Amino acid sequence: MSEPHANNADGLDGYFNISARGSTVRQEVVAGLTTFLAMVYSVIVVPSMLGKAGFSPTAVFVATCLVTGFGSLLMGLWANLPMAIGCAISLTAFTAFSLVLGQHISIPVALGAVLLMGVLFTIISVTGIRAWLLRNLPMGVAHGTGIGIGLFLLLIAANGVGLVVKNSHDGLPVALGALTSFPVVMTLLGLTVIIGLEKLRVPGGILLVIIAISVIGLIVDPEVKYQGLFAMPSLVDAQGNSLIFSLDIMGALHPLVLPSVLALVMTAVFDATGTIRAVAGQANLLDKSGQIINGGKALTADSLSSIFSGLVGTAPAAVYIESAAGAAAGGKTGLTATVVGVLFLLLLFLSPLSYLVPVYATAPALMYVGLLMLSNVTKLDFNDFVDAMAGLLCAVFIVLTCNIVTGIMLGFSSLVIGRIFSGEWRKLTISTVLIALALVGFYASGWAI
Repeated sequence: MSEPHANNADGLDGYFNISARGSTVRQEVVAGLTTFLAMVYSVIVVPSMLGKAGFSPTAVFVATCLVTGFGSLLMGLWANLPMAIGCAISLTAFTAFSLVLGQHISIPVALGAVLLMGVLFTIISVTGIRAWLLRNLPMGVAHGTGIGIGLFLLLIAANGVGLVVKNSHDGLPVALGALTSFPVVMTLLGLTVIIGLEKLRVPGGILLVIIAISVIGLIVDPEVKYQGLFAMPSLVDAQGNSLIFSLDIMGALHPLVLPSVLALVMTAVFDATGTIRAVAGQANLLDKSGQIINGGKALTADSLSSIFSGLVGTAPAAVYIESAAGAAAGGKTGLTATVVGVLFLLLLFLSPLSYLVPVYATAPALMYVGLLMLSNVTKLDFNDFVDAMAGLLCAVFIVLTCNIVTGIMLGFSSLVIGRIFSGEWRKLTISTVLIALALVGFYASGWAI
């Protein structure tokens, strides 16, 4: 490793252990840019979803940038892992459509619920309960989570550009979209170019494809418009109201709201924990026993970000699976996440630029990452048939239900039942059985999101 602090590059190398992990400063910066471009859509989607529930979209835009900047910097500078944190889309949907619109909970109470969820989430992380969950994740289910998330990413990206659409007729739930449409053609072309560039090990190949397709979109697609460069962030809406520190914690402690808080906690614990494990595996950041390097810090950074979300007025935060795009681009250290955090804070002042990256520019990167994550199937040990089948069941139902927690629940429960009926009950640990029972109880109670 280079001598720390001899110059700027060496100082970064020493702080982030870049050389020790087999990376370079340039590779980490490119990985950070790749992750940023893959998840920049969140600053459009999150304000839009919460806006439908009465939140101020301009205030949520600022809050989303702040949360992503804070969480990613915490993950990068403290946990030293290449994982970006942002407002979780699934938890954003729950906050908007279930809490506010579905249960008619006021926005301040909903934000109070987000803060309480973050506090409980942090307690679970700091006390080691979450790390215990991670340690007791059976290897089949752990690898199955990676496979399932890869399939999930493929479905999300394909649906986002219209390659795979909801079937409006009787029969299968999905159908082929408009194969010759411009977004689909650009996506498939971009995916094949990425595969070719990655085969040739072209540095920053994924990022180059995202930029190239964005430029083509700007030239050809009338929907991609240059809307300026600079815009001052606004913390208040047109009526002069701000979401920052507007939460109602006492309202969130009401017996009718607490089940929703617990649903948020349970979902975040297993969803985000599974995502962190999958991204760490993608970046080869697992130790000899298969545990995540700096895993405890990663879990705590993830949960602290949700507390920050409640304070600034937006949805709960979590590690973004799009971080796997940065891992695929070579990101192995916290410098990747730090670059993402800095870019989202800069986006506070450069918001018009976020509209220059169309969904079909980032879809090829997400589809490529999804394909890469399918390689986890080779890590399943089919000599341990029950474990391998539980992993595959977990993977398949993550994508069929579009829910990571559902897949994990079915993986755990099938493992326990399969071990019992195969006569391998001695291979079960108390921990595995307890986690399976907790997950089944969570679903049986109707709390699942």
